Amino acid sequence: MNAGELTERQAFLVLNALPNIGPITLTRLLAELGDDPRAVFAAGAQRLEEVRGVGPAISGTIAGWAEHFDLAREEERMAQADTDFVTQRDGYYPRLLREIDSAPIGLYRKGPYDFSQPSVAIVGSRRTTLYGQSVAKKLGADLARMGFCVVSGLARGIDTAAHEGALSVGGKTAAVLGNGIDIIYPAENLNLYRQIAETGAVLSEFPFTRRADKQSFAMRNRIVAGICDAVVVVESDVAGGSMITARFAGEQGRLIFAVPGRIDQATSAGCHQLIRDGATLLTGVDDILSELNYLDGLRPSAIPEKTTGGTALAASNLTAEEQKVYACFSGGAMVSIDAITGQTGLPTSQLSATLMMLELKRLIVKRADGTFEAR
Repeated sequence: MNAGELTERQAFLVLNALPNIGPITLTRLLAELGDDPRAVFAAGAQRLEEVRGVGPAISGTIAGWAEHFDLAREEERMAQADTDFVTQRDGYYPRLLREIDSAPIGLYRKGPYDFSQPSVAIVGSRRTTLYGQSVAKKLGADLARMGFCVVSGLARGIDTAAHEGALSVGGKTAAVLGNGIDIIYPAENLNLYRQIAETGAVLSEFPFTRRADKQSFAMRNRIVAGICDAVVVVESDVAGGSMITARFAGEQGRLIFAVPGRIDQATSAGCHQLIRDGATLLTGVDDILSELNYLDGLRPSAIPEKTTGGTALAASNLTAEEQKVYACFSGGAMVSIDAITGQTGLPTSQLSATLMMLELKRLIVKRADGTFEAR
């Protein structure tokens, strides 16, 4: 197949796979050439090299793309693995990820999840303690129960516990890989990989068969942070990969939380450093909700900006479950979870998620005694 026969999606797929062309350079190329990936292949070397960061090596790679990438073989692998390639043009490309400077032009995706819910990353050490695993699993379960997608990297240790926590309550979770989507690393997480792909999503920016290395893990970490509203570091030493994820989160304007640990434990040293540097000390999911509410309208998040019209406007845009729960607050009632359960008949997991969304829409507020009331 020559370049002139490529579809738009195929052109995105080829550009994403070409060696030694970073995502920032690819973004510049697309911007300069009308945001059409096919135009990149149609342009001559002189036009390509007018783009900042593009020299003879890159223009030559683009011209000879078929020598570097077997498109037919890649499409065959995708079909066999039930994997699609999501570009920034697609509605199910993670919304927040589009906004970072180094956003990948596309992602391989295995699984049905479309990133319609707000996301929180839980990351940490591979060499973790039982305490760290327990905290990560509980946070994963609590966040998923409240309607968040839990994002992590499928690594052993904290990542594994976070994914398992989300799955344990039937929640959504997404794994971002530092290698091709056909490679399960570590191998013992094969079953976890399959469970995530059933209801969530496994993501990678790397072509099939691409092995992991130090650079690819760092690239993976920027995506983990970029997808999410907030990043939670559970356990990490000061030189751990999770510290890189936290740095990306800070550069991208995301919230950063750190879980404190023992002062004599090396795997807590990174978290304590983050707290000293200004990260929010995390004691539970309420800390995340409080910060997201506090930052309403000031940064990209799942919280709608305030508008004139107040609660009447927000209340007009509710799902059926949200309307049912919100009706419990008529007349200014202060209602407990037990009372809402009795009135609506909703299961606890669904009710918790619905209450969280009503809080994010600024229609209700949780009181210190655990009851809720309308704003």
